[in-house]
Amino acid sequence: MSRVRRIALVAALVALIPVAFSYWAAMSEPSNSSLGIRTVEWLRDNGAAGLVARVESIYYAFTAPSKGGPTLHALPRVGYGAGAQAAASEYRPARVPAALNPALPGEGVWHATRPSLEANPPVLVTTLRNQPEYPRVVAGLAWINTKRTTLMLHPGRLEPSVELPRGTMDVPREARPRLLATFNSGFKLSDSGGGFVLDGHTYARMTNGLGTIVGYPDGSVNVIDWGYGSAAPPGVSFARQNLPLIVNEGREAANIANGSEWGATVGNAVLVWRSGIGIDSRGNLIFAAGEDQTVASLARTLIRAGAVRAMELDINSYWVSFITYGAPGAEEPKNLLPAMNRPATRYLEPDDRDFFAVYSR
Repeated sequence: MSRVRRIALVAALVALIPVAFSYWAAMSEPSNSSLGIRTVEWLRDNGAAGLVARVESIYYAFTAPSKGGPTLHALPRVGYGAGAQAAASEYRPARVPAALNPALPGEGVWHATRPSLEANPPVLVTTLRNQPEYPRVVAGLAWINTKRTTLMLHPGRLEPSVELPRGTMDVPREARPRLLATFNSGFKLSDSGGGFVLDGHTYARMTNGLGTIVGYPDGSVNVIDWGYGSAAPPGVSFARQNLPLIVNEGREAANIANGSEWGATVGNAVLVWRSGIGIDSRGNLIFAAGEDQTVASLARTLIRAGAVRAMELDINSYWVSFITYGAPGAEEPKNLLPAMNRPATRYLEPDDRDFFAVYSR
């Protein structure tokens, strides 16, 4: 080996030392994410976001379902009972209209999330086939009565990546007797360009024109197109932003075909696990999630379930979760869809990303 080559080799090894140290430090930090996921996140955060996006897009293109083919004969069983019946004084959302006909037994029928709440459930869940061109694809839906529940935003270990009081980074033990459900939040703030408000304090700068889920001191919530500037005004308890609204005034966003709007990893047209949150005309929340979804199919599903405004939350199988608890004290946790990647105990231990928890009032 010539002297020049030896010098070049030594220089290359020296240059790799900071990279190796950065990777080792990131992998050594406490985390409940797998080594593979943490490696991908490290690459994304250290100059390889474009490469990761290309690799993921190729993967999703190869694993996308084929159009057409036989439909399902049954849907995953969710909730309890044969479909809760509303008391005369209680509002209950109507059965979600089928996107494929004939509807399967129980398709779009709302169910309570625990047996003791069947008579007057604060949270309801259902499933349906939501894409006629992909008759084997199933989406899960949840309806949350905001008058009978309290929604809380909990920071994660790593997200949002700003200085703030992080609490326990899981569902606090003292709050678990009232826990009804938990679900994932939005993209990393570095990917969405959005803001983060907790306990009335703006920890990450808010951005006008982004979809935002907002909580207020009286316990009410909303999903809005943010227009209040970089800091939350008085009277906002929490706010979490993530990309522009995908549903507004009961219609799909006009730019929903613009792939560049919908995330650093994949755009609108790529079939991937996606989740979203919407608000109905009565001020109740609607959550939707499923694999092999586009932004447009997610928006149409939320509209079908009654959303008048909605925003996309996180995407990709590792980050999408909706978990219900079949008994008080966070007992009997269950994923909304059986194909959801993370265990149903995900938010009962410190999680890397911020998340939402639904508590009984």
